[in-house]
Amino acid sequence: MKKTPKTKKVGLFFGSFNPVHTGHLIIAGYMLAYTDLDDVWFVISPHNPLKDKKTLLADHHRYMMVQIAIEDNPRFRACNIEFKMPQPSYTIDTIVHLEEKYPDHQFVLIAGTDIFPTFHKWKNHEILLNNNKFYVYRRHGYDLGPYAGHPSILLFDAPQIEISSSFIRQAIREGRNMRYFLPDKVYEYILEMRFYR
Repeated sequence: MKKTPKTKKVGLFFGSFNPVHTGHLIIAGYMLAYTDLDDVWFVISPHNPLKDKKTLLADHHRYMMVQIAIEDNPRFRACNIEFKMPQPSYTIDTIVHLEEKYPDHQFVLIAGTDIFPTFHKWKNHEILLNNNKFYVYRRHGYDLGPYAGHPSILLFDAPQIEISSSFIRQAIREGRNMRYFLPDKVYEYILEMRFYR
């Protein structure tokens, strides 16, 4: 069977995006500006097997917030493919599914160095690493550990933005103004829907 030539290089930025915030957009924007990626897709996870599910907003709300956050950038895309897959979702299964659906795309994983302490727990992590490139940004307090120097891993010095979704959720619970931590329309949506209170 003849292989389809890969015409588009897409970075897959996986996350709960609970909520999507300015830090996520800075990382995605950096990857477009400083790498050979054509597009970045925000892959919203319905349930990370290594995270507690009860703190998650409903899938459709997190998907909506990503769509609102990126609506003015044609090189960004909100991807809800994992919502339709068996749960909990595993990265390797998602990539296989996407490769079947988009045979002309080459997929690259965007990740922070904070994934590597638990990376050995990922399903088929060795196959994932051998078959796919990882574009990795530094996270404070984490390094590549035993994966340093792996040919599939490219490390980038993206700005280290120490904002987390959990920090934002806690701040909103405490009634603090998070206006500059989130895209304006996302913040409006959160306030209107009374999320995280």
